Amino acid sequence: MEPIRVGLVADPASPTQVARRMTDLVPPSGADADVWDVELVSEPFTLGSEDVDIALARLRVHADRNNWDLVIGVTELPLRNDDGRYLLAAIDPMRQAAVLSLPALGGFRVQSRARHAVRGLVDGMAEPSAPEERRLPLPGISARGRVLMGMVIANRPWLLAAGLKSALVAALATGAVATIEPTVWLLAYTLSGWRLAAVTVVSIAVVIAWIVIDGRLWDHPDDDSPQARERSRLYNTSTLLTLTIGVMICYVALYLVNLAWALFVLDPETMSDSVGAPLGYGGLFVLAWFVASAATLGGALGTGLESDDAIRAAAYSKREEERRARLAAEPV
Repeated sequence: MEPIRVGLVADPASPTQVARRMTDLVPPSGADADVWDVELVSEPFTLGSEDVDIALARLRVHADRNNWDLVIGVTELPLRNDDGRYLLAAIDPMRQAAVLSLPALGGFRVQSRARHAVRGLVDGMAEPSAPEERRLPLPGISARGRVLMGMVIANRPWLLAAGLKSALVAALATGAVATIEPTVWLLAYTLSGWRLAAVTVVSIAVVIAWIVIDGRLWDHPDDDSPQARERSRLYNTSTLLTLTIGVMICYVALYLVNLAWALFVLDPETMSDSVGAPLGYGGLFVLAWFVASAATLGGALGTGLESDDAIRAAAYSKREEERRARLAAEPV
């Protein structure tokens, strides 16, 4: 039996990395086909449009160009049905094309889940009696949360600090100077625990708001339809969660750096004389907490030195970065 030529078209970056590990796919046990000949093409086939039918049509163009028997698209685009339900995949057997949404996999064990899903899509379309055009909705009321989690993890919030170098330098400089300032010692000593916690929350919130405003990261609906409003809510929630996790990771890192600096350069006795109250090494932990909040605010000023492209690159996955850049370039 002739091998079935299978094309994988993947959005750049993460989807391509996932798809590259599936070029060795073989039919499930008991399948009629002897072998699948899998070929990968990395191209942003969903860029400029979030319509599932357009994506399927573009995939068919790739299939015709490369003489594939069938084609699977792998994207970070969240897919939705006409009734508003989120989709794992969409299949068009007439075009012998299907598209798989990685965020619908939930963000965990993406590689194994994607491999299982693609094998099932290929096997289903390769059967002589292929099913009618259909959508595969996510089950249960947690579908939106699953897609949202997949989007946030795809945005890699733990890499936010590495992408905002100017902000990180500003934060570290602010912390280094504040740590050796006696006035800061006195402020840290006089603040109660709940006030220190409030300062932490406010500093993180200010940084998130500043990044969203300065980087123009807030998504606006294309029109007044319920679908467009829901899409914007999903993207904006993903943005806020990504930035919150990323900034909190930065905050903890700043705290540890400031604590190490304080333990190295400060003497609790000197601090006690300046504050006018006995302080032990526990006072250094409180000082590092307060300084981390001040340094986080200093980092917000540093984000103003970054370009909008750098901010989007730090906050989003590759596909979302390209989508936001395209929207920002469009006339208002």
